Amino acid sequence: MRQLAANDLGLMDKLLLTFGEVFNEPETYISKRPSPDYMRRLLGSDYFIAIVATKGDAVVGGIAAYELKKFEQERSEIYIYDLAVSEAHRCQGIATALIMELRKLATARGAYVIFVQADTGVEDKEAISLYSKLGTREEVLHFDISVNGRNT
Repeated sequence: MRQLAANDLGLMDKLLLTFGEVFNEPETYISKRPSPDYMRRLLGSDYFIAIVATKGDAVVGGIAAYELKKFEQERSEIYIYDLAVSEAHRCQGIATALIMELRKLATARGAYVIFVQADTGVEDKEAISLYSKLGTREEVLHFDISVNGRNT
């Protein structure tokens, strides 16, 4: 497991490829990549966390997460935005190890909780099983509110 830093652009590119393949969303993750300057600023920021799992030179899994500073108390939460493991490397404990590494970082940052969303659809059974093993399940509704006034 390795947390990415501002100079890890090559590993971040590989992580984006992994996300695009696993989520079957190449348009989102591969075709419109941010500039190297943007990516360096993001990876060097104090609010974005990227962790990769590698086998040799290949990125076989990873997490993209954000630290959200709270306003009601001096504390923060860590939001797992994306977590993926390549199909050929699943059921080897990689996703759990990625979350455990994120847990260490969250503790070091003084965060009080890590949270993640999972779709309730059939295709997300594995994610729901993983997260149920590691945390407490809450039933919530999720809404996307468009910034341009159109429904997404």
